[in-house]
Amino acid sequence: MDLLRSEAMQLARLIIPMESAHRTISYLGDLGLFQFKDLNTEKSPFQRTYAAQIKRCAEMTRKLRFFKEHMTKAGILPSSRSTLATVVNMDDLEVKLGELESELIEVNANNEKLQRSYNELLEYKLVMQKAGEFFHSAQNSAAALHQENGSQILGEGSIDSPLLLEQEMSMDPAKQVRLGFVSGLISREKSLAFERILFRATRGNVFLKQVVVEDPVIDPLSGDKMEKNVFLVFYSGERAKSKILKICDAFGANRYPFTDDLGKQYQMITEVSGKLSELKITIDAGQLHRFNILQAISFEFEQWNRLVKKEKSVYHTLNMLNFDVTKKCLVGEGWCPVSATDQIKSCLQRASLDSNSLVGAIFQVLETQESPPTYFRTNKYTSAFQEIVDAYGVAKYQEANPAVFTIVTFPFLFAVMFGDWGHGICLFIATLFLILREKKLSSQKLGDIMEMAFGGRYVIMMMALFSIYTGLVYNEFFSVPFEIFGRSSYACRDSSCRDASTAGLIKVHGTYPFGLDPKWHGTRSELPFLNSLKMKMSILLGVAQMNLGIILSYANAKFFKNDINIRYQFVPQMIFLNGLFGYLSLLIVVKWCTGSQADLYHVMIYMFLSPTADLGENQLFFGQKFLQLLLLFLALVAVPWMLFPKPFLLKKQHEERHRGQLYEPLHSTDDSFELEVDSDSHGHEEFEFSEVFVHQLIHTIEFVLGAVSNTASYLRLWALSLAHSELSSVFYEKVLILAYGFNNIIILIIGIVVFICATVGVLLVMETLSAFLHALRLHWVEFQNKFYEGDGYKFSPFSFALISEDEE
Repeated sequence: MDLLRSEAMQLARLIIPMESAHRTISYLGDLGLFQFKDLNTEKSPFQRTYAAQIKRCAEMTRKLRFFKEHMTKAGILPSSRSTLATVVNMDDLEVKLGELESELIEVNANNEKLQRSYNELLEYKLVMQKAGEFFHSAQNSAAALHQENGSQILGEGSIDSPLLLEQEMSMDPAKQVRLGFVSGLISREKSLAFERILFRATRGNVFLKQVVVEDPVIDPLSGDKMEKNVFLVFYSGERAKSKILKICDAFGANRYPFTDDLGKQYQMITEVSGKLSELKITIDAGQLHRFNILQAISFEFEQWNRLVKKEKSVYHTLNMLNFDVTKKCLVGEGWCPVSATDQIKSCLQRASLDSNSLVGAIFQVLETQESPPTYFRTNKYTSAFQEIVDAYGVAKYQEANPAVFTIVTFPFLFAVMFGDWGHGICLFIATLFLILREKKLSSQKLGDIMEMAFGGRYVIMMMALFSIYTGLVYNEFFSVPFEIFGRSSYACRDSSCRDASTAGLIKVHGTYPFGLDPKWHGTRSELPFLNSLKMKMSILLGVAQMNLGIILSYANAKFFKNDINIRYQFVPQMIFLNGLFGYLSLLIVVKWCTGSQADLYHVMIYMFLSPTADLGENQLFFGQKFLQLLLLFLALVAVPWMLFPKPFLLKKQHEERHRGQLYEPLHSTDDSFELEVDSDSHGHEEFEFSEVFVHQLIHTIEFVLGAVSNTASYLRLWALSLAHSELSSVFYEKVLILAYGFNNIIILIIGIVVFICATVGVLLVMETLSAFLHALRLHWVEFQNKFYEGDGYKFSPFSFALISEDEE
């Protein structure tokens, strides 16, 4: 199995002539199977050889980002089709991008100026219309008032009329005060504060008139749509005018000149309307030209963007290489799979031929003590399961990969907690939608949660299929049992079934062929029976998975040729776990097979408290007492067996190595302290026996206590399965059945809607997430800690396919 052990890796050196270096790195990027090491870590990014080229690519990336922003604003998406039939030269592309950027900036600047002028003229027209209406109504009112006063003077007026008339006639026209005024537009939300400040600043010696503009207006300065009011401020004196102008500027009010001459008003409105129509035509032509430029860019954008990113990544990689002594070749080092050696050599040879290089590139395999990266070949189905394991920790080089077993055990343990074939079908249909549309969805931008669900679509599919299986075992379809595989084994004693809840049912047929007999549902003994069944099943599954973990630790030790771990870690661990909990699993199976009424709690507790006591009615088979004593003795012996021999043997091995009697390298083991001892031996340092002993002591205590706690942890399978079943039963009986009992179609429809919402929201979303997290914990903690170190690092090759779209 390729997925069980990571690919065999090798450290290689590439010696590449300067004239073919760029093409070689580019071909290796297309292949995507070589991880370069940085040989210039002491240099800053600005001191490296190709810093100027990277800066040049960064500038082109900035221009492309500038184009993308404007295309997004214009609602233009980058097109997949390209009008280019030949390979683009980077120098030509740089010139073309510069020309397009300059043209687009110029077009944008002209459009902004024209749009600002258009918005200003639009506001000016509004001011003239609204203010003109005010002046017109004011003049009509004054004329009407003057006519009324004249008629009162000619008739029998009041006693004051002749005096006022005499005063008016005697007034010198040169001494009459003429009011000035300021007009413009102000944001409606600032109008109240504007009015208040004007009143306070001028001590009430102004007259302010505001008129609401019904439609939102585009502000010329900000370009935002906002609601505005037209204002007219009448004042007397230059000092008041100065204050008013400053307040207008402070509030961001746009002031426009206005005349009180009606003839000139009509003339100005006509001129402004003509200019607006001309500007509108010019702006539309400019927008069309801008759209055509962006449309042309969109056809080439994807190819340009991909090319610039590739070029930038190539120069980044070239900066990781070093010059040889002649300064004519670049020397690079990195990791690659052993199986890819021929492909890499073929790339080097092809690059030399295409570059017309007289000297070919050289591929050398290097010997090293450094731990290689971990590389698993995955597909779209296995990659999600591998990500689940890698989230805990990347596997050490060539240690057993838990993902092989997680493909089956993870969805199965999830289904044990989620068992309901109705819910499983709903989950499967939702996942099937993602799988059938995966080509379309993979090219779209999805939300964070949807992206996560889409990435794990095959995991969810397996979870749904296993849930259908366990649901059939539990015989639950939205908590309702069905006689799918035949008739029930039990029936009432008579046709009335009156004594069914007291005397119980009798067995009239053979055992139900598959899963739980449907007659168990709804009975008084259903909960005790299911609790007992699921609790024992959880212990069996937990002990089986923990045994698998310990067996995989043997496989690791055998693969790395570590006999110490086999004899003094694997063997005592198997004895301790199976001497206690393997024995408990045996008792469960025997009790199921024999139908015994023995109390397993009593058996296990008194196995420790009183090992020699008589079992009595709790004895399940002959020789059980002797077996218990033997297993208890072996479990007690296994603890010092794990603790003491290994540190002393490691010390002895270390001493023999320094005396030259043993040359076996310790780096082939899978124990972190053997690695440390190996590194110490190369440096001729002292063996830290106390540190190794303390580590082994911690490891022993962790395993002994973990054997108990981890077994108890698997009881979550029983707890969550029970909770899921009871919740489903509550929603069915207290919502759907209750609504059906009212014999009212409206209440029934409401009940169905509530039932669907509760089922989807609680059982298909929250319960799915809960069971997923619990299954994740069982794999990370209870299973993987038996064998999995997870202290490796991923193989990250230089590959154009892995370049992120958001890469700067």
